[in-house]
Amino acid sequence: QVQLVESGGGLVQPGGSLRLSCAASGFTFSRYSMRWYRQAPGKERELVATISNAGDTTTYADDVKGRFTISRDNAKNTQYLRMNSLKPEDTAVYYCNARWGPQSYWGQGTQVIVSS
Repeated sequence: QVQLVESGGGLVQPGGSLRLSCAASGFTFSRYSMRWYRQAPGKERELVATISNAGDTTTYADDVKGRFTISRDNAKNTQYLRMNSLKPEDTAVYYCNARWGPQSYWGQGTQVIVSS
């Protein structure tokens, strides 16, 4: 059974940091490229960051470049999203996504709220 379980969300003040984790099981994690998406209230889901299956290539949305860092540990079947200098506009539900060819798996999401 495929599972992607996100954790690490919560309430943080502007300028603060969080690290999200996504634990994968039920598939060969090291074959899959991984992504973080987010969806703010009333908005469409948007791509935040991607990482290749080996972890050697990453991409970021323009509005998180320099603040967020995506990483993965294939030995632990886990990917991460380190978020620094958080802004209120980063408030959203963050989703983990695994992709290999036509196969795509999603987690249930973790809420991040940036507010004073």
